[in-house]
Amino acid sequence: MKRKRYSMGFKAKVAVEAIKGQKTVNEIAAKHGVHPNQITQWKKEAMEGLPDLFSTRRKKAREEEAVLRDRLYQEIGRLQVELEWLKKKV
Repeated sequence: MKRKRYSMGFKAKVAVEAIKGQKTVNEIAAKHGVHPNQITQWKKEAMEGLPDLFSTRRKKAREEEAVLRDRLYQEIGRLQVELEWLKKKV
């Protein structure tokens, strides 16, 4: 049996609907064709992740990742130039 995969957007939409509490988990499950336990899990993950959205630590980590990524791309470019130069010399 093939395992069903859901997009992040779909999971977020269903989790927000569950967090709102306007419908029961079973109603949401029937509406979206997802098992109630899965909705409960997505809701739990969303609730645990919400504080990080407003964290300055997370923003700083993203900035550090961007700097590292840029540095690595520069290194890749430099190595490619060196490799091409070496190929021409041989």
